[in-house]
Amino acid sequence: MSKTKHYHFIGICGTAMGSTALAFRAQGHKITGSDGAVYPPMSTLLESNGVELFSGYKPENLPDNADLYIVGNAVSRGNPELEELLNRKKRYTSMAEALKWEVIHGKRSFVVTGTHGKTTTTSMLAWLFENAGKNPGFMIGGVPENFPVGARFSDSDLFVIEGDEYDTAYFDKRSKFVHYLPECAIVNNIEFDHADIFKDIDEILLSFQRFMNLVPKNGHIFMNGDDANCLRLIDKSPAPVSKVGTGEGNDVRIRITGMTPESTTFDLNGASFTLPMIGEFNARNAAMCVCAARFGGLTDDEIRAGLISFKGVRRRQQERGEVNGITIIDDFGHHPTALRETLRGLRQKYPSRRLWAVFEPRSNTSRRNVLQYELIEALKEADGCVIAAINAPEKVAPESRLNPDAVVHAITAAGREAYYEPSTDSIIDKLKARCIKGDVIIIFSNGGFDGIHAKLIDRLK
Repeated sequence: MSKTKHYHFIGICGTAMGSTALAFRAQGHKITGSDGAVYPPMSTLLESNGVELFSGYKPENLPDNADLYIVGNAVSRGNPELEELLNRKKRYTSMAEALKWEVIHGKRSFVVTGTHGKTTTTSMLAWLFENAGKNPGFMIGGVPENFPVGARFSDSDLFVIEGDEYDTAYFDKRSKFVHYLPECAIVNNIEFDHADIFKDIDEILLSFQRFMNLVPKNGHIFMNGDDANCLRLIDKSPAPVSKVGTGEGNDVRIRITGMTPESTTFDLNGASFTLPMIGEFNARNAAMCVCAARFGGLTDDEIRAGLISFKGVRRRQQERGEVNGITIIDDFGHHPTALRETLRGLRQKYPSRRLWAVFEPRSNTSRRNVLQYELIEALKEADGCVIAAINAPEKVAPESRLNPDAVVHAITAAGREAYYEPSTDSIIDKLKARCIKGDVIIIFSNGGFDGIHAKLIDRLK
């Protein structure tokens, strides 16, 4: 590190912004920041590490002499602190651009992209390098169980980062992942998502194509060869591409060779690996990590040792408690494909138990009816489901809004129990009345969901 810098973050308490701030702080840099809502656990974590926090956005929060001002994705024009920043003509950038030039530039960048599985795959790949003694830098959009932090900037030439296709900042509407200088890219899958910023799948494919155009010819792209949308992009890549998947046409073929309630064993072109996670979807994530880790110089034995000791990511099929024989699981899933694959994986873990899915339509896509049919098909994988009220429904036009009653009607017609309940209390009442010993309740939400997990555990007692 050549010199100590001062970074000021506007919107510091978001998961990615806070993790970035902490990683810079761990390098010895001075960090200040503000947010509209400064609250634990992120605020406590930042302050305990010597970060000066300001609650609320105010012009007087801006330090005069920071080296760089980093503007969060959620900050837009009209924000009083941002307006003062622009008036003073200070040097500012986005979090993604700051990572590009302050952290990633000059390193071997491994970027994990795709609609689903990014956080788990990024955590897994970072852990493979870490377990092999490579001390990688990383940025993970979640809470990895193998690391004490979500981001770390090290002296290693390896950097692993979760590549999000969401836009970068109010002044930069490109996807975040175009800033990450990929040498090795993983494309897990491509589906329609983020309906608030993408009009259709073609706009998403264009963004992924732009990302793939950044990979040098001495780099490599590992792509889901079973995904029809991924296959549309392969011929457009200037960099080498390997197709990874279960189908015959793949360069690296996955064969699932063993499943237990706690693990999955798979074969890649004759080499066997075991992952302490369930479901084909996680085996696919692991196969991508094997390929990328090999490209990064690890041996298969080093990879096997890392895989078997991988602990996963918080809020991904995370067991929150068991009460009177009823298991409560928390999952971040909010896209129909993620719900479907999680439920299928949990069938592997709990083959003889009833699965209840509780779903909160909270994301910008799940609040809309654009994937309503796919949601119905996903929830049919459970034995019963409860749909919560749409979060902030006023943000979606009535004609574009998800229709929970129609979803419930379709699932009931297919012979499954399904209910729409408008409040947390009524959801808990419904589950308490219908769940019996041995049932598994999976709560799907990409938010806090009104603290339903703890409330449900308490009520089931």
